[in-house]
This record gives sequence, structure tokens and C-alpha cells, in this order.
Amino acid sequence: MTSANTTLPDDPQVLKGIIADLISRYEKQIAILIEEIRLLRAQRFGRKSEKIVASTDIEQLLLFDEVPTPVEQAEEQAEEQDAEIGIPAHTRKKPGRKPLPEDLPRVEIVHDLPAEAKICGCGCEKSRIGEEVSEQLDVIPAKMQVIRHVRPKYACRRCEGVDDAGPTVVIAPPPAQMIPKSMATAGLLAHVLTAKFVDALPFYRQEKIFIRHGVELRRATMCCWAMQVAQKCQPLLELFREEILTGPLIQADETTVQVLLEPGRAPTTTSYMWIFRGGNSSRPTLVYQYHPSRAGDVAAEFLRGYHGYVQTDGYAGYDFLDHWQAVVHVGCWAHARRKFTDVIKTLGPSKSRKKTGLADEALEYIGKLYAIDKEAKEDGLDALGLHQKRQAKAVPILTEFHAWLTERSKETPPKSLIGKAISYTLNQWGRLKRYVDDGRLAPDNNLAENAIRPFVVGRKNWLFSGIAEGAKASATLYSIIETAKANGLDPYWYLRALFDRLPLAKTHDQLRALLPQHIDRMLIDSALGQGDE
Repeated sequence: MTSANTTLPDDPQVLKGIIADLISRYEKQIAILIEEIRLLRAQRFGRKSEKIVASTDIEQLLLFDEVPTPVEQAEEQAEEQDAEIGIPAHTRKKPGRKPLPEDLPRVEIVHDLPAEAKICGCGCEKSRIGEEVSEQLDVIPAKMQVIRHVRPKYACRRCEGVDDAGPTVVIAPPPAQMIPKSMATAGLLAHVLTAKFVDALPFYRQEKIFIRHGVELRRATMCCWAMQVAQKCQPLLELFREEILTGPLIQADETTVQVLLEPGRAPTTTSYMWIFRGGNSSRPTLVYQYHPSRAGDVAAEFLRGYHGYVQTDGYAGYDFLDHWQAVVHVGCWAHARRKFTDVIKTLGPSKSRKKTGLADEALEYIGKLYAIDKEAKEDGLDALGLHQKRQAKAVPILTEFHAWLTERSKETPPKSLIGKAISYTLNQWGRLKRYVDDGRLAPDNNLAENAIRPFVVGRKNWLFSGIAEGAKASATLYSIIETAKANGLDPYWYLRALFDRLPLAKTHDQLRALLPQHIDRMLIDSALGQGDE
């Protein structure tokens, strides 16, 4: 073993240089580690929003949401009033409580004076000159009822039930149902599935709620119903994919999910829920797919045969899209912006520092790009007008921003957060700049991210899926429910109408007519009327 003394130079100046170099390297490493620790703390304990919080705003962040701030108390008091303030040249309505929906049934209670109070001091009876009306919202707990299906039997007494042609006993056929021989009506199935996949209410909690109503409905039964309904709805999913592939743009994203009992895999192994959003922009379609893998083969199989734009984040599993001639791969500015926002989060409240850092400059560039789209939206521009506006205003900003990024990349440590943010943006630049080529494109993939958020919220409640078949059933039901929501339909009433008519649909056209994008709204109104009865 060679002693350290024999490898170090004897010249003090050279030794000082070595020590200074080591100190510089360690200081850079320590700075990077401190930066990462600050980011982890911000991600773990800070706000999830990407908005930069000023120090004055932090005082408003209380531990419990139940404790109102003075500002919230003032707003609450203001909501109880709806006064009009007269101002020269116009009348302005003071912000107040929104009126209750007109379609809700009204129960009128008249609070009248006793007869003796209506007599004036002169002895005459006072006349009614008006009234004051105030409205309150009341809630009636869910009402349960039992539907009895009675099918009379008929027989010929003379033939004693049998003649030469066979038995003479006749009875009406049972009604078509989503789950034959089950006690579950379309309304009950819609209620259970809406509670689970819209309100994130696990089956074991619903079981307790049903018990409070005096009905024993076990979670295992509801789970079986969900899987059977998903199986019956599978033909709709095939039509969903057809709808998505017809659109000019498909947005894709994925998130994690844990499946406990999957053959050949440990319970702690991570699986994935994929989301694809596309089709007609005014009647969008969403498809969720469960896969044990995050490999790009999943997206490649779904997108097979597609021609158009595909928008994703920077995950390497989507890199194959850059080599598909029929596809134009578009990047996501929200992900690029998030990298720079993470840098800001490690620097503390924005009011306690000067906004002169590199991350601030980058966010200013990105903010200008979004401001152009916001202005176009306010002006009501169509896709062609938006494209022209972007070409005139956004393209010069992109050119300037790219030059700024290239120059700053030469002077920032590549392993620092700002260095990683700049490198990510430059690596994704070819995809990021493509949104200006077509006014139908959005600068980010937020619609897909927003579509996958309901699944993430539900996952926080039910944590995992028991088996892979259950995860696949969840994907089917999320696809149907989220597509209904994206098309402006109430998920409960849509599911109720769907479950009433799906058992009767046999042809391709009949199935397509039941999709949320194409369903006759009168069918949903009819289901709503049945529910009122």
C-alpha cells in the first residue's frame, strides 16, 4: 500500500491548489444536495400548486381548513347579502351568494302574521302590499325502494297445461338487465359505481352506509357487480378507441397503481394506469388502460394505425413517436415550466428575494407564451386565427428563449436543479415548439393530466387493486364515467340510462348511439324522470 505522503507534491502552492479544487468541488456537491433537500421538503410539506407563494400568502395557510381566516369570514358574510350599489352611468351588483338552481323543487312555507296583528291602530284591516322571500337549501337522505317484477302465468284449464303442441303455460319473458338474476337495478348500479369512481368512496365505506339504511349489501357483492358491468361495457371501449383515432390530436399520460395479487409479480411491484384522450375536440373521448408495464409498447399498440398529433410529457417511453412518419410528436410546456418552478420552490418565499434568478427569467419567457394563448381565447379566435397569432408573436419569443437557454446551459452546473431544467427544455425543444404549427394544439398536456387526476384521488382512498382483473374493470369504468363528464353529462344519470338500454343494444349502430358523445339527451332526461318517481 502506498502512503498518501508519497503521492502528494511537496510544493505548498501546488498543495493549496489541490485543496482549493477539492473544496470547490465539495461546495458544489453540497449546494446541489441542499437544493435537492429543499425541493423534497417542498414536495412533501409544501403546496402542490405550481404558483409561487409570497410570504404574505404563507400566513394564510393554516393547518386545518376548518378554521376560516378573517378574509374568508368577510367573504362568508358578504355571501349572505346581495345588495346593488348604484354608481353613476351604471349599476354594479355586489358579489354575493349564487342563486340556487331553478330546476330544484320548491316547498313554500308562508310565515304570516296573526289576524289581530293585521289590524291598524285606526281599526282598518291592513292590505298586503308585497312580500320578502328568502331561500334555503334542504337535503332529503337517499330514498331506497324495492322494485317487484310480477310476471303472471297463464295456462289452459281444459288442456291441463299440456296439449299436442307442448306445454300451454305461458309467461312474459324477464326484463333485460345488466346483471341477470341479480337484485341490482340500473339505478343501484349507477349509484354504487358513481360513489366509487366519481366520489372516491370505497366499497367498504358504502357497505356501512347501506347498513345505516337498513340494507345489507356486502362489499364483495358490489365488487362482483363492478366487474360484471365492466365486462358488459367492453364493446363500448372498442368504440371509444375508434373515436379517439379519428381526432387530430391524442394526449397521453400514465400514473402508478399497485395490484396485490398478480401472477408472477410481488405485491409491492408497481403497475400503471394509462390514459389516452382524443377524438372530436367538442366531444372528447377518454380511454384508461391498465398494464403491468410502463414500456412504450403500451402506447404504440394503442396508437397503431393513427395519423395525426400526439402530445406527451418527456418520458422516454414515448420517444418512439419521433420515428413514426404518420405522427407528429408534440411536447408539454407545463412539464418544462414545472422544472423551473421547482427551482423557485427551493429559494423561499418570492417576496423575500429579488426575482432576478435564471429560473425567474425562464418562467417569464414561458409566461409570455401562455399570455398569447390567453389573449387569443379572450378574443374568441378560432384555430386558424390562433395559429396566425402564434406565428406572429410566439415564434419570436421561442427563438429568443432558445438562444437564452443555449447560452445559459454553458454556465450552469448540469447537476443542479436549474441545470437540469435547462437541459430538459433544450432536449425537448423540438417537441415543445411544435404547438405553434397548428391552432388546434394546446401548449401543454394538461387535459390528459386532469383526466388522470380523478383516478389519483380515488387511489388515495382505496390504495390498491386486489387483482389485475379488478384494475382492468376500473379502467373500463373510469373510461366511461370520465368521458361522460368530459361531454357535460351527469355521470349518475348517464350510467342509469346506459344500464337501462345496453342489454337491449345488439348492433354496432345501437352501441354507438349509447356512447356519451352521441347519446340522445332525451334518454337521460327519461332516466331522470324515472328517478323522480
